[in-house]
Amino acid sequence: MDPTSSAFDGAFWITSGAILFLLVLSGFFSGSETALTASSRGKLRTQADKGSHGAQKALEITEDNERLIGSVLLGNNLVNILSASLATALFTRLFGESGVALATLVMTLLVLIFAEVLPKTYAITNAEKAAAAVAPAISVIVTLFSPVVAAVRLLVRGVLLLFGVRIDPDSHILAVREEILGALQLGHSEGVVEKEDRDRILGALDLAERTIEEIMLHRSNIQMIDADAEPETILEQCLESPHTRLPVYRGEPENIIGVVHAKDLFRAMYAQVGGSEGDTNRLKRFDITKVANAPYFVPETTTLDDQMREFLRMRSHFALVVDEYGSLRGLITLEDILEEIVGEITDEFDPAADAEVTRTEDGQFVVEGAMTIRDLNRALDWSLPDEEANTVAGLVIHEAQMIPTVGQVFAFHGFRFEVTSREGNRVTGLKIRPL
Repeated sequence: MDPTSSAFDGAFWITSGAILFLLVLSGFFSGSETALTASSRGKLRTQADKGSHGAQKALEITEDNERLIGSVLLGNNLVNILSASLATALFTRLFGESGVALATLVMTLLVLIFAEVLPKTYAITNAEKAAAAVAPAISVIVTLFSPVVAAVRLLVRGVLLLFGVRIDPDSHILAVREEILGALQLGHSEGVVEKEDRDRILGALDLAERTIEEIMLHRSNIQMIDADAEPETILEQCLESPHTRLPVYRGEPENIIGVVHAKDLFRAMYAQVGGSEGDTNRLKRFDITKVANAPYFVPETTTLDDQMREFLRMRSHFALVVDEYGSLRGLITLEDILEEIVGEITDEFDPAADAEVTRTEDGQFVVEGAMTIRDLNRALDWSLPDEEANTVAGLVIHEAQMIPTVGQVFAFHGFRFEVTSREGNRVTGLKIRPL
């Protein structure tokens, strides 16, 4: 009997078929792992909302990535080790002791090309489509392997705990915001996302991280009405003011007793004099406190997100800001919060203002000291820190540990700061340039 023909008997073909089948399974596990971990949960959610059962399954099984990866790796290792063992036995039967080395070489090439590179390349380029396709089958495998994976998980966590490493099962939830931020910055650097679009989305995301204190109008800049002033003076002040709502105080500016709306004031005064044919002398008996609404006070530590929701709930646009001792700090409006998202909002009644940042011929940037660090960063794509101060002047004073004089120059955070103007203890103008 021919020994060659005996080598290629039924057992040979069965073993060869089993090896090929195991390679296919290995490619399935490798591609599934890549597809499910590389797919965007946002895109899968969109597909699931449109009725895709596979996308919904993919979302469910990727909720617990540790369990998913453990099950897929367990299946992948089982089929790879089994296929390598069968190949070693087959080649040893055909070529003797040299068959071990030959089997290692052949299986390495086959696994690398057909079970790793090929399926993973396809999975990366079609992540959501592949994830939706394999999710139902992988879901069954995860369920079958769950007891073994649970035991392995306990063992792994125990070993990591010995080295002081703790696993947070909710870490992927906490990282969603960072993923969005990173995607926006990457898209902007590659020219896919416009700067204005990036700033708007980042502004909306930052509302929950920022407080009223950072953007409020300081009390020194608030236009107020003295309740004891003559009615003609109050009327003239309201007509000249670009603002619709003005706080009303009595005695001292800290003692806010109400907030008057210009329309309410004009209607009340019109009614007081008796209409267009009335007697203007009646205006002297006008009492502004009867027109003013009760003041709405908010603490300076309130987040912008919470305050915006409160404005919408109360159908109000205006609030006075106080500190922990109840002292007036400033005021905040709904428009101020919206400007953190969409940028500066101006209309025909806003006073004309110069550009917040102007560039000189020598490459320096002239800014006002009261400009917020966040606005400067957004305008020039800088990254000056705003943890210790809200304004550019505040940052200079914090870093210098003094109130600088005109002409003093400082260098920190990679920038050169020159004080150009000062009023009292306030730094009102600076020149800045990157070092």
